[in-house]
Amino acid sequence: MTQNNAVAEPVEAVASAFTALYGNAPAGVWSSPGRVNLIGEHTDYNNGFVMPVAIPDRVTVAASTNGARVLRIASAQVDEKAEINLDDLTPGSVSGWGAYVAGVAWALQQKGFSVPGADLYLDGRVPLGAGLSSSAALECAVLTALVELAGEPDAPRGLALAQLAQFAENEYVGAKTGLMDQAASILCTEGHALLFDVQELSTEQVPFDLAAAGLALVVIDTRVTHSHAGGEYGERRASCEAAAAALGVPMLRQATVADLDRLDDPLLLKRARHIVTENDRVVAAGQAMSRGDWATFGRLMVESHASMRDDFEITVEEIDVTVETALANGAVGSRMTGGGFGGSAIALVPLAQVESLGAAVLAVFAAKGWTEPTIRVMEPSRGASRDR
Repeated sequence: MTQNNAVAEPVEAVASAFTALYGNAPAGVWSSPGRVNLIGEHTDYNNGFVMPVAIPDRVTVAASTNGARVLRIASAQVDEKAEINLDDLTPGSVSGWGAYVAGVAWALQQKGFSVPGADLYLDGRVPLGAGLSSSAALECAVLTALVELAGEPDAPRGLALAQLAQFAENEYVGAKTGLMDQAASILCTEGHALLFDVQELSTEQVPFDLAAAGLALVVIDTRVTHSHAGGEYGERRASCEAAAAALGVPMLRQATVADLDRLDDPLLLKRARHIVTENDRVVAAGQAMSRGDWATFGRLMVESHASMRDDFEITVEEIDVTVETALANGAVGSRMTGGGFGGSAIALVPLAQVESLGAAVLAVFAAKGWTEPTIRVMEPSRGASRDR
């Protein structure tokens, strides 16, 4: 297990690889992080509350304008290079990882912003399929670079940039995700959690000082991969929309626990109950964090996981076993994080028990014959930035 694993930002390596590939130094190097969601799952597309933190794992991109109407892209993780024609961008015209690059260029153009032809070289260090939002990190890194290269005075900033990245993922890539991942990648700050009210588009940076409390945030990637473009994620969103319609509200954000008695469909009741109670838990978790009440915060994490397992039905055996093992080995709180159907679990763990908890999880996975998980201690990191 790796503790305090601040992944080294490959700024110089990316700049050197760019120069070797394109024959000139990049105009700049930008990066954007993945995220861990502390609490508030599937609430963002219901206009609810979420509380993510940025993680040290980032996607880094070196870029320069090229004077043409194309994006030339290459990646440290993929051997092949690609060219994207900026005048022939339509949803579905680019597939694979290049779709996320094409998608943000398309989104900028759709919203009336100029996109310069550019050469890009990317290095993605956010684990794929781990529920740590590698796609949003890629989108936001490229988007930040393209906006700065374009140099428009009215260019989108902050939350508007996150909304553009979400628009790209929803409408170009075809994954109907909410706004949390992109907002976290753009807006998170070091040492803080981001309490985000999606309906009001308001944010609060809540100090997240676990070290002072003698705790660590342990992230356990079960190596069970998932995809937001899959049918299960879309089914959950459709169920939420159907439940809101049955209750006569625009979004489940407007529903209360008392309203749930009006739902006759058992499945819609379960789905709606998760969203309504999860929103309440996020608000309570923000209050608990602000006063340093980690026992309450941990309890809310456990309740959140039970709701995702029983009502929203998005966990898998590996995740449930990880959470159970963490709680049995000293964790103050533990839950699944991310969209579900695989990915990662998180745990708040007393510093003295981090190693023993990690060993217990590894032992359980080995006994069951599962792929060995990746276990790391992570600290809240910064959002998208220009690094050179």
